[in-house]
Amino acid sequence: MYDLPPSPQSLSGKETGPLLIALVVTLSALWLLWSGIYDNTLILGLGACSIAFVVWMTRRMHRVAEAKAGYTLGPRLITYLPWLGWEIVKANFQVARIILDPKLPISPRLIRVPVPQQTDLGRVIYANSITLTPGTVSLDLRGDGLLVHALTHEAAEGVLSGEMERRVNRMERPS
Repeated sequence: MYDLPPSPQSLSGKETGPLLIALVVTLSALWLLWSGIYDNTLILGLGACSIAFVVWMTRRMHRVAEAKAGYTLGPRLITYLPWLGWEIVKANFQVARIILDPKLPISPRLIRVPVPQQTDLGRVIYANSITLTPGTVSLDLRGDGLLVHALTHEAAEGVLSGEMERRVNRMERPS
């Protein structure tokens, strides 16, 4: 049975403290990794201000308490990311080939695909994975459906095949 997280009011500062520290450490590590800036004091200070603002806003919205429910993707995420990376590389070559073709063989279309993921995190990972793959963009995520713009018929078929959906489902569910 799934336990609901306690209400934000029921968590004390002692219980949210470690979660806030984990949030600061995670955001700091990601900011440093993605920015690649380690020697500019002004930029580092602005990054620290950004992190402080996000932590303040998260705490103010009582989102730290909801983290108690936790999402554990762990090893399943480690197997999903290389697959997604390879799909992104393949799609980049396909889109480059289309752009370089003098006839520009595109056939843009909008498709609606089901979103069977059980958690918000799974739904967001699925929508973002589609957007990260060149040639497709997630436009609207409502209810149990996702509106996707595909550059070509093949890109649309790739989304409709359900392979990404199955992999996100497998990653999202407990082992």
